Amino acid sequence: MGQSVVVPGSRDVRATLDAPDTDASAVVVACPPHPQHGGHRGDSRLRAVGDALGERGVACLRFDYGAWDEGRGERRDALNAVAWASDRYDRVGLFGYSFGGAVALLAAAERPVRAVSALAPAGTLGGESVAPAVERIDAPVQVLYGERDTTVDSEAIADRARERGGTVAVLSADHFFVGAEERIGDRIADFLAAHC
Repeated sequence: MGQSVVVPGSRDVRATLDAPDTDASAVVVACPPHPQHGGHRGDSRLRAVGDALGERGVACLRFDYGAWDEGRGERRDALNAVAWASDRYDRVGLFGYSFGGAVALLAAAERPVRAVSALAPAGTLGGESVAPAVERIDAPVQVLYGERDTTVDSEAIADRARERGGTVAVLSADHFFVGAEERIGDRIADFLAAHC
């Protein structure tokens, strides 16, 4: 059971901090999928990443966005969560799934983190293309997406990540990765724990 956290800022942002049994010096901020399509901090992919990080001695802060704001406020929520985490941990990483993948990449382009991982990231956020932001990230980048994904188009982001030496994997899955959460959680946690 995680610890409840209220993320400081002008928006109502609630979070759950999953901390390992030992004192952690690193944390990953996890950005959920689209809130208007049921995305929330309890998403199975976010929980799988949080559980896998805990097994590796890294904490995970899973948060819910404040009121819908076309991507602008949601990005601010992520930046506020990273600021909260940076005040408490030595090393901070970012992870996001789908809409949250776009949020995580854009946030990492604005505020330094140790690493960022995006699972099936959306290609745009609030009308802004996400791919150019990858070039502004001063940290290792991981992008994973499903070869049968018809929900979002992550290829331009993956191409930019490859060009800058990032870690990219095309998985045999659709957008939802049903039944593969634990395997994907381990893969993402391995990457983030190695850099955080």
